[in-house]
Parts: sequence; structure tokens; C-alpha cells
Amino acid sequence: MWHEVAPILEELKREYAGSLEVVFIDVWEDPSAGARYGIQMIPTQIFYDASGRELFRHEGFFAKEDILAKWRELG
Repeated sequence: MWHEVAPILEELKREYAGSLEVVFIDVWEDPSAGARYGIQMIPTQIFYDASGRELFRHEGFFAKEDILAKWRELG
């Protein structure tokens, strides 16, 4: 399922460059990231504010429209 989210995140990264920072971390390539971010399920999307405070976490597939709606909701 993570392979379905990766292209969406890359697309968002290009479309919103300069407005939002989109970071994709492959926990298969960097297993320590899973522990560092408390990942329990793949994929997991974590939304942070500008100061680095976690605002929202979603586990499982998250469609592009849903991601954008959540960004709008979070401001």
C-alpha cells in the first residue's frame, strides 16, 4: 500500500514546493525512522506545524484529495 502513496506524495511535493514541505521516508530503507517517528503501520502520514509539533497522524492509504482537505483544515 505504501507504493500507492509514494507517487501522491511526490506529486504534492512538486505542486506545493515553497508552500508545504513534503518528506517521504522509506522505513524499509531506514528502519530506525520507524522507531523515531513511532510508526506502527505502513503507510503512515504525519502532519506537523512549522514548529515541528505533530498536528495529525493517519495510518493506511490517504488519497490526494483527503491529504489536501486535511492540510486545508489544519491551516
